[in-house]
Amino acid sequence: MIVDDTLLTKLEKLSSLEIKEEQRHEIKSQIENIITFVDSLSELDDRLEGIEFPRVDKSLPLRADEPSKNDAIDMIIANAPKSEENFFVVPKIIE
Repeated sequence: MIVDDTLLTKLEKLSSLEIKEEQRHEIKSQIENIITFVDSLSELDDRLEGIEFPRVDKSLPLRADEPSKNDAIDMIIANAPKSEENFFVVPKIIE
């Protein structure tokens, strides 16, 4: 696919970007390289058809889902200037 000025102008409009005149040639060649690469990837589908890849059927070991007591809340509340029922008490700032 050839990227011309019309396509580049359309891409500028769609992306809300402005491409400087001195960068237009470089950007056109970069977009052409990207399109060529993507086209080469689509050719892989045909080449890889019928090839079986090894599958890994192992699963990760799971731990038991058991509740446990965590003292983190108690330690944090202990450092608060004022607290009430595991909540921080702060001065009212909105009237």
